[in-house]
Amino acid sequence: MKSLVTTLLLLAAVPALSQSFAIRAGTLIDPARGSTERNQVILVEKGLITEIGPKVVIPADARVIDLSSEWVMPGLMDAHTHMTLTEVEGDAPFESFYIKESTAYRALRGLHNASTLLDAGFTTIRDVGNSGDYAMQDVRRGIEKGWFSGPTIIDAGKIITPFGGQSHEIPPEQGSFWKYEYLDADNVTELRKAVRTNIYYGARVIKLVLDNSPYHPSIEDLRAVVDEAHRAGVPVAVHVYGGEAADNAIEAGVDSIEHGFFLTDAQLKKIKDKGIFLVSTDFPRAHLDIIGTSGGIFPEPAVLAPKIIDRLTRAYRMGVRLVFGTDTVMEVAGRTRADLMFDYLAVWRAAGVPPADILKSMTSEPAQLLRVDKARGRISVGLAADVIAMPADPLGDIENLRRVDFVMKDGRIIRQGTLR
Repeated sequence: MKSLVTTLLLLAAVPALSQSFAIRAGTLIDPARGSTERNQVILVEKGLITEIGPKVVIPADARVIDLSSEWVMPGLMDAHTHMTLTEVEGDAPFESFYIKESTAYRALRGLHNASTLLDAGFTTIRDVGNSGDYAMQDVRRGIEKGWFSGPTIIDAGKIITPFGGQSHEIPPEQGSFWKYEYLDADNVTELRKAVRTNIYYGARVIKLVLDNSPYHPSIEDLRAVVDEAHRAGVPVAVHVYGGEAADNAIEAGVDSIEHGFFLTDAQLKKIKDKGIFLVSTDFPRAHLDIIGTSGGIFPEPAVLAPKIIDRLTRAYRMGVRLVFGTDTVMEVAGRTRADLMFDYLAVWRAAGVPPADILKSMTSEPAQLLRVDKARGRISVGLAADVIAMPADPLGDIENLRRVDFVMKDGRIIRQGTLR
């Protein structure tokens, strides 16, 4: 089953194209190795990179793309997105964002946001739920069929939680409306069924919320989830802040910890030793001030903001495998969702993470977590031609990622020039 899932990902990711391209790269950045090379030619044929070097012979029928004054690198990845979700500002109840929106409407928002991200250079994203009745599965299918332009999407389906989703103290007569967004699962049998349900509907990652309630899954519960998902070739991500719930997730061998705001040094060491990824969702204080506690999901901004920087600083210094994930769920007038996602770079700088390591966390590291590293995540022969470029060096100033002016996805030019 694992090989089948991998094959489907590869086939869906790389469409057959007839046009060949020769990209003249002024400076080619390899985030995986932390190296750069000058004056390289990248040959792209049928959506794949076929040759790289300073003296590549350019076929007569290849279209030459002159990026000789640009910094060229693999497409960016964000491993924690909610493309169909926009929260209501002002600390509104968590349910406010979805109780009046249909799955079709959510899918349209998801497609819009995904297209915006691709324009900005995010060629792969992982969507970790909150999309109604599997809206992002349909968005992904539409993109894979070539109906729309968009990034490669690894989607979670419905989030698995203990009874109640991420709601609190809902009167019984209101009914379990949260099942529009979540799958309740409170024992091994229910957890295994929830995993299978999501995979049946097309999920390519399993997402659980662990510490939204006074109760949380045991180690045995989570081992059953990991076993069920891994046997189907699907990774497991868990929303957890810290404490015993985080201990259980780490011991059970999940693939990634999402958030982990209150992880101790001992927990971070265990994460590192087990090779678990930390998708750290490092909210800028200005964003937290807008969404507040997200209806009781997060601690108060004044408490959470310094904790985020402290945890990221400690995790980086300890060598934990860090993956860039934003969890951006706001709409701000005059700004795109991609623009808001780049705000998180300031938090990484504040935590002392150098630009080279930030780039790694946005390319080759998430490619491994998302299990697409055999298809994308590096500019390398045989991989998909997901290529971006910008007129200034992101290794000197990571904020130059905001200036991406060339995007190629699977060998198709998405944008060349000013952002539309």
